[in-house]
Amino acid sequence: MFFEEFVSELVRLTVDYSEIKVRNALSNSKALSADVNSAFDPTFKEVFEGRNASKLGFGIVLTKYTGARGKAGASDASAEYVGKIRKLFNDKKIAWQTGELGKVDEGGGGTVAKYLAEYNMDVLDCGPPILAMHAPYEVSSKADVYSAYEGYKAFFGSEV
Repeated sequence: MFFEEFVSELVRLTVDYSEIKVRNALSNSKALSADVNSAFDPTFKEVFEGRNASKLGFGIVLTKYTGARGKAGASDASAEYVGKIRKLFNDKKIAWQTGELGKVDEGGGGTVAKYLAEYNMDVLDCGPPILAMHAPYEVSSKADVYSAYEGYKAFFGSEV
């Protein structure tokens, strides 16, 4: 609710307020859901799809699809939007990789992307991979964290 109120207030302060202008502002927005992703953990390889799992040290992770049990509670970024983000990162020489949250119904989870997608905005999950996510000790790569910083900075400075 805070997000809607915030955008409503921005619209009210900049143009003649109307509900349709708020909806248009939300629907014309672009977002990165800056959330971590599970890195492949060889100790628990059975919950990962090895060829689609992110790995430490390979850059920020772009996750096109998140959710569980098929499309339940899911967010699925458009191929066009993923392509724009990939091009932005390539142009800025930012290390990136694709990855999933884990095998269907074994790994994975949700992010805020699905809530932003409800406004019909373009949104993509994008963040550094983490080994042993939600464990008492999590491990990340300094290079991945830096590529995430560079990626977010490039996104905020772009007109994607």
